[in-house]
Amino acid sequence: MELTLSVFLSQAGNHPILLGILALVIGVTIISGATDAPNAIASAVSTRCLTPGAALALAAVFNFVGLVGMTYISTAVAHTMFNMVDFSGNTHQALLALIAAMIGSIGWGVFCWFWGIPASKSHSLIAGVTGGAIALNGLAGVVLSEWMLVIYGMVFSLVGGFILGMTTTKIIEFLFSGVNRQRGNKVCMVLQDICACALSFLHGAQDGQKFMSIGLLGIALAFGMETSGATDFPLWLMIICSAAMSLGTLLGGKRIIKSVAMDMVSLEKYQGVAASLSTVITLFVASMTGMPVSTSHCSTASIMGVGASKSFRRVNWGVARRMVWAWVLTFPCCGFIGWALAKLFMML
Repeated sequence: MELTLSVFLSQAGNHPILLGILALVIGVTIISGATDAPNAIASAVSTRCLTPGAALALAAVFNFVGLVGMTYISTAVAHTMFNMVDFSGNTHQALLALIAAMIGSIGWGVFCWFWGIPASKSHSLIAGVTGGAIALNGLAGVVLSEWMLVIYGMVFSLVGGFILGMTTTKIIEFLFSGVNRQRGNKVCMVLQDICACALSFLHGAQDGQKFMSIGLLGIALAFGMETSGATDFPLWLMIICSAAMSLGTLLGGKRIIKSVAMDMVSLEKYQGVAASLSTVITLFVASMTGMPVSTSHCSTASIMGVGASKSFRRVNWGVARRMVWAWVLTFPCCGFIGWALAKLFMML
């Protein structure tokens, strides 16, 4: 059965829980737009190539385009999200567990946004959904072979982003060593704008597939459809999630931009290009290989690598340490919240 918007709305009367699932998908996507999306354009703001307002508008547009566009190119990330957990069994309890996981993820995202911490909304969603699956089916609810791609993604985004940031900075310094500084800055501003567009596109591609996957999983469960590997997203769901992510970026992005772009490390224009290009490479590789990574992980690691290329003292390690703690706490906190809420909801 083709899941058109008309079919969805006609079934919503028989399955009111569908509207709740869609509302939660929209909510979690808005939070992602407010917390993760601004990291894609943080370095462009740090180097004064773009104003915060212009950067957020650009991010909103290309998040939209990236979410829809990448879905027609590759759904590798969505495939990982679908197959890393097992919600088989009682359909009603599975829906309750999934809803509990999404509520926990939204709550954690709001907490981190309020305190200006660029914690990974993607990882909070993954942790919450995993906790819900464990509450439903025990440890059998986790498909370890697929879940390991999350671990690989964490290591790749942090280590790869940092090393690429340092390496790219050295290469750009070598290539521009004989170029007039003023002319070099003009070239870097153009490159920075291009990279900001590419980063926003890839963020929409990465995070969009994660959230749409969970939404489609819930819808499939409510319809009694096969959920394993089903990654054919209806256009209406892509448009709704794209719009939600763009709205979140416009509404809440400035707080996160300040934390990453202005507090962690001071960047020159060529360094901003190096950080953005490193993040583009990291996100692209992860998207094509099915590793669900965090834009905030990739961007922050790249910026730290760029700053450390001159001197490790140029990095505000206090801010970096606070962010790492937020990332480390995300998995156990969101996992436990998802598990506890799922158990509570299934008892009611």
